[in-house]
Amino acid sequence: MNYYNEIKNELINNEINRKVKKYSINKSDLNTYYNVGKLLLAAGNQYGESIIKEYSIKLTEEFGSGYSQRNLRNMRQFYKVSQKWQTVSAKLSWSHYCEILWFDDNKFQYYVKIAELNNLSIRQLREKIKSNEYERLPEFTKNKLLNQDKQNVVDFVKNPIKIKNDNKCDIFSEKVLQKLILEDIENFLEELGIGFTFIKSECPIKLGNRYNYIDLLLYNIKYRCYVVVELKITELKKEHTGQIMTYMNYIDKNIKTIEENDTVGIIICKQDNKYVIKYCSDERIIAREYELV
Repeated sequence: MNYYNEIKNELINNEINRKVKKYSINKSDLNTYYNVGKLLLAAGNQYGESIIKEYSIKLTEEFGSGYSQRNLRNMRQFYKVSQKWQTVSAKLSWSHYCEILWFDDNKFQYYVKIAELNNLSIRQLREKIKSNEYERLPEFTKNKLLNQDKQNVVDFVKNPIKIKNDNKCDIFSEKVLQKLILEDIENFLEELGIGFTFIKSECPIKLGNRYNYIDLLLYNIKYRCYVVVELKITELKKEHTGQIMTYMNYIDKNIKTIEENDTVGIIICKQDNKYVIKYCSDERIIAREYELV
């Protein structure tokens, strides 16, 4: 079998499809690179790894740039990945896949899912990878993804949560931390996961004759629940869970409707204390450390 001619024909047919059927360019690309990857794997098995370099030189001479050794190896890896997962999403472009092809299975699946759900651009996907988003996910979330279990509102809250501090402010109070978050609220909401929206900072609630103020009140559209966020620049303490639980109960009794789910609490602190959360009586409360970047 002449593997090179087969590869060449696949690429020529793809160029024809791209010109005639512009609406299906992405699907055509993925199908072509899948077939080319399959041929490259077979050719490598017969002639050795050096065949990649040989084909890269010949394809570049005939078709121009775009067929470097790296790109050909990406096509071969794309075929291998596709075989493992049976199907790949046509919602993602070839450029998307090139960013994640060499990740391990779970990490690859995570970024495919996130890119699909959020319609991520290449730039946005690269930013998530650069920020080590997957590595900052809790282990139980990774297990849920692996087992395809149902997720909840706090599963994708990263740890640590990265907060931009371009001016290198000294965090001497919760107010300063709150100010940094509000200056880039969109980035903060993305750090929390999917579906979070901002309602109000310093949200007043009246307990008896005194007003208390919730640092950040959010709402999650996907899970239809309010989210209370409290900021602490110290190690997590047991009184912090009591405080946020009071605020959550107030929201549940006075603001949320019967159609909405129970309020969730997120304590963002300088240093977590796993024993405080371990023995907390309310499983709706989670704690995450913050990291200034």
